[in-house]
Amino acid sequence: MSILKVARMGHPVLRSRARALDPAEVRAAVMQKFIDDMMDTMLEYEGIGLAAPQVHEGIRLFVAGIDDGAGKMRVLPFVNPVITPLSEARAEDWEGCLSIPDIRGKVPRYTHVRIDALDRKGKPFQMELRNFQARVVQHEADHLDGVLFFDRMAKFDTLTYLEEFSRYHRGDHDEEDA
Repeated sequence: MSILKVARMGHPVLRSRARALDPAEVRAAVMQKFIDDMMDTMLEYEGIGLAAPQVHEGIRLFVAGIDDGAGKMRVLPFVNPVITPLSEARAEDWEGCLSIPDIRGKVPRYTHVRIDALDRKGKPFQMELRNFQARVVQHEADHLDGVLFFDRMAKFDTLTYLEEFSRYHRGDHDEEDA
């Protein structure tokens, strides 16, 4: 397994729309290794999600930590994800991004979504997610369309450096980098 280099804000790959993957591509050994490397990279940098464009690959793939229902996190790959809001309800909460280190801001997101995607074997699956997990997959899916969390902020008065976030806002909600 390898730890991949994370693209930082300003790199063109982060502002480009990623291409869809064919299920046969997903099953290839090189893609299986890439998925494992993405998982290792996400965990190494203590993130909760990581999209392929963030590691310089313009493909529609992200990995994210999802609660398995027993309070334990499983890191899952989502290939060619499509997110559908299941409610109009939105919540504004803190987000960070491995590609924008040391910055936080409040972002409005849907609180209840369905995600349709392919798994690492190229097979379709569907999940319903709420609240924090819904936020994570929306953040990661945005990367596949060249969208950064700044682009979703309703206003910029919450934009803060990590040091100030830790000092003044950490009690507002404990978030993790996506």
